Amino acid sequence: MSEAKNLTLREFLATLPEEERVVLTLHFVKRLSTADIATKLGVPERAVSAVLASGRARMSAAFNFPSDS
Repeated sequence: MSEAKNLTLREFLATLPEEERVVLTLHFVKRLSTADIATKLGVPERAVSAVLASGRARMSAAFNFPSDS
C-alpha cells in the first residue's frame, strides 16, 4: 500500500496554479456557484466548469478520493 499523502486543504491549494486555486477556493470554501464565479471573475461559465473539473481531478488524486465511475 502506498504511503498516504498528508496534505491539508490549504497546502494542496497552495500547490495549484493561481487560476485553479482561485476557482476552487471560491467554489469549495466560499460556496459560490459556477455562474457566480464566472460573473465575479468576468469569464465564461464553461471556463469555470473546465477549471473545476481539472481541480476536482487533482484533488481526487492528492487525497486518494475514489473516482466517480
